[in-house]
Amino acid sequence: MTEPKHISRIVQSATVRLTGTYLAIIMLMSIGFSVVFYNTSSRQLERQLPPQAVVGFYEENNRETRNELGQFLRRRVDEGRHELSMWLLWLNLVALVFGGALSYFLARRTLQPIEEAMEAQTRFVSDASHELRTPLTALQITNEVALRKPRLSTTDAKELIAHNVQEVTKLKALSDGLLGLLKQDAFIGEVTSVSLQAVTSEAMNRIAPAAIAKKMTVHDAVAKIIVKSDETALVQIMTILLDNAVKYSPTKSEIFIDAKARNKTAQLTVRDQGIGVKATDLPHIFDRFYRADTSRSKHTTEGYGLGLSIARKLTDQLGIEISAKSQPDKGTTFTLKIPMV
Repeated sequence: MTEPKHISRIVQSATVRLTGTYLAIIMLMSIGFSVVFYNTSSRQLERQLPPQAVVGFYEENNRETRNELGQFLRRRVDEGRHELSMWLLWLNLVALVFGGALSYFLARRTLQPIEEAMEAQTRFVSDASHELRTPLTALQITNEVALRKPRLSTTDAKELIAHNVQEVTKLKALSDGLLGLLKQDAFIGEVTSVSLQAVTSEAMNRIAPAAIAKKMTVHDAVAKIIVKSDETALVQIMTILLDNAVKYSPTKSEIFIDAKARNKTAQLTVRDQGIGVKATDLPHIFDRFYRADTSRSKHTTEGYGLGLSIARKLTDQLGIEISAKSQPDKGTTFTLKIPMV
């Protein structure tokens, strides 16, 4: 998605201001150091002049020699001060150049998370608006067509109402997904000892109607493993993964759930026999509103691509690692690596 121009302008303006601030700090430190160093060095040079006793000796014995020596030493001190000031000037010019480059680098590093957050927010609003527009447009068109008819039969009215209910259901599902994302942003769970068998059982109960409708079989091979996590969030994650497996798998296919303990980490996997995901699409499956082209072309699947995004948000907050492996027409495997007690 192309970065909006207004975000680019804001970021550029902030980068310039922050770069100027950093550079001003660097130059103030450089100039302050130069002043202190110059004054200290000047005092040291003054000390190189002959003491008053030596001057008095030459004054009594040879006034001309004393004057020449004094002028020579004074000239050497002045030359030393001049050379020192030139070196410090060059040092500050170098500090200005390299400080400018360093300030720009630091400014970009500082603003990068903010820029990414602004881009994500803009992309989220844009995607949400696009997804909301689709069912709303369908509602508007069907109702406008019905209003143009001089007479509306009972059958037509029922079909119109059924269509409206269907689109409203889609809107409700989308709004629930959006609210779910917002809730996850503020999610703070209570980490306790959780049984993976209990989590899997609860998640299977939630997706059972959809699996039964497609005559699918779910194989549960989860061992008795206790992990350290939030049970409610973990059930939600598993429900999302199982629901995703049911949606994108053919009728009468199978889903396999397994869990093993390895090095104080439980590896929980959900494997299906679905349509799979292409290698180019796999890195994006956890993005909001993302749905791979294969899912659109081969299956008419309800959803808005929010489930896996919610799962990723939850796993990040719980310190769980989630990953996916997939091959087109061979299925997808999701793996959760959960810390054990």
